[in-house]
Amino acid sequence: MKKIAFIFPGQASQYVGMGRDLFEKFPVARKTFEEADSALGFSISRLCFEGPDEELRLTAHTQPAILTVSTAAFRVLEERSLQPSVVAGHSLGEYSALVAAQALKLAEAVNIVHQRGRYMQEAVPVGEGAMAAIQGLSMEDVQKVCAEVRSAGVCSAANINSPAQIVIAGAIAAVEQAVKRATEAGAKRALLLPVSAPFHCSLMKPAQDRLESDLMGLEFKDLRTPVVTNVDAQYVTSGRAARAALIRQVSAPVLWEQSVRVMMDAGVDTFVEVGPGRVLSGLVKQIDRTVKILNVEDEKSLAATIESLAGAVQTAG
Repeated sequence: MKKIAFIFPGQASQYVGMGRDLFEKFPVARKTFEEADSALGFSISRLCFEGPDEELRLTAHTQPAILTVSTAAFRVLEERSLQPSVVAGHSLGEYSALVAAQALKLAEAVNIVHQRGRYMQEAVPVGEGAMAAIQGLSMEDVQKVCAEVRSAGVCSAANINSPAQIVIAGAIAAVEQAVKRATEAGAKRALLLPVSAPFHCSLMKPAQDRLESDLMGLEFKDLRTPVVTNVDAQYVTSGRAARAALIRQVSAPVLWEQSVRVMMDAGVDTFVEVGPGRVLSGLVKQIDRTVKILNVEDEKSLAATIESLAGAVQTAG
């Protein structure tokens, strides 16, 4: 029996034109985009389909844009009676997962991630924070590198993505020093990322405090499908626990590799990336090449996924 996880991408998966094919070919997707536009009071659809890229890459726009495309893709799958055993999302993607699990309404979620993006951007002035991807060092080695540069400012692991990739975040001087030291320590690759803020580190605490107030004002329903949270890499089914995890997630590292392994330990053998791009598909492949990895972002990938899953039997849990 197959156990299927739907996984939802986060920031950096966006591209101009994403979601247009779904919008044009599936009424439920068109309705999703219209719902998001109405809730936000501006056309996130236009930004997804037409850009410009520099506007789409603004954190406050990127987050609701990816959430909307992911939800549209999920609803197209749902209409075809394809349901996951568990859901998870990378950072921002956890909101998409919770919309899919019916803990949050889309209209509420797009507004909250619009604010989340703004709070995260405003927490650290542009040019003062940075993130870098390190490949080929163990978690222990990365932590050692971060500790060695602490005199230059905050520097810590932000995304534990796979055995091959750990992303660090913090003050720009510290992160730049860490990149140099990681290279000296034998990293296959260590490079600064083109991001506008140092996500998932202690510098995000001001954003976390602002977002907590907003999240506490929202109703979180108990989940129809369990979610594996970024912050603990644990199954969660209560709305209260899901909200608490989202609050802590802002300044805590994303435990993506651990989350994927937790799902595999529970019997998941098929992962479907729901939303733009194939970033998470690549990370899952780095974690374990034996599982089946599919994606849905347009009509072509939808058809391939449906064909691959034909006859799959869903199990609960």
